[in-house]
Amino acid sequence: MTTLDSGAPTYTGIDALRVDLADGVLSVTLNRPDSLNSLNRAMLAGIAKTLQTAATDQRVKVVRLGGAGRGFCSGAGIGGDDQAQKEVDGPASVLDAANAASRAIVNLPQPVVAAVHGAAAGVGVSLALACDVVLASDNAYFMLAFTKIGLMPDGGASALVAAAVGRTRAARMALLAEKVSAREAFEWGLAAAVYPADEFDAEVDKVLTSLKSGPAVALRKTKHAINAATLTEFEPALGREREGQLKLLTSPDFIEGITAFQQRRKANFSDF
Repeated sequence: MTTLDSGAPTYTGIDALRVDLADGVLSVTLNRPDSLNSLNRAMLAGIAKTLQTAATDQRVKVVRLGGAGRGFCSGAGIGGDDQAQKEVDGPASVLDAANAASRAIVNLPQPVVAAVHGAAAGVGVSLALACDVVLASDNAYFMLAFTKIGLMPDGGASALVAAAVGRTRAARMALLAEKVSAREAFEWGLAAAVYPADEFDAEVDKVLTSLKSGPAVALRKTKHAINAATLTEFEPALGREREGQLKLLTSPDFIEGITAFQQRRKANFSDF
């Protein structure tokens, strides 16, 4: 973490979320590589808090959102420990934290760059598409995997994905839970650019350098104008997703989906 003067805010991450400010770039890195950076409530709350602080920090010119290890983000954690913590925190805890994180990215005045390599799945897709510039490594893929465990997209995905690719492709991604390769993601409009894996970090740095050295006020007003024109359904989507997801989180199909995932077998959904 870099502090340029004693009166400026500081950025403190946690083990699972690294936060660093250097030379105008605020880097926020998901850091649970053993689970492909699956998200828990603390990580999502940390993203929201960090960006809320950054919104009024004149040192922050651009934000980079990325993941450690082999992938960007595998979505909300559904392993045994994560599910046990959800039982303690309540079914809405991670959902509300995810909504807050996506909202913080969209509402941040400064541009946010998503650096996506490997998997971007579930709410990881939501976080990536909440960003203003999505850059993908050629080994990346995007997957709305929610229906595989009896859930629906959340984190604003129903609005963010549709705004990027249109209704037909958004429905295909959400209903069929298929992997969308980096090349398809670029062709569809999920990603702004795709780079070879061995050149990815250098290319992302070029984009960050361009943005941090650009006209800050013009960039902020441009971001606001584009979001206002294209994300009119973002806030309503968060509400619809929350209502639907809270019902699904207590459904037999979700319990079966989680059990099947943990047992490494195909889910047998009951449809009630």
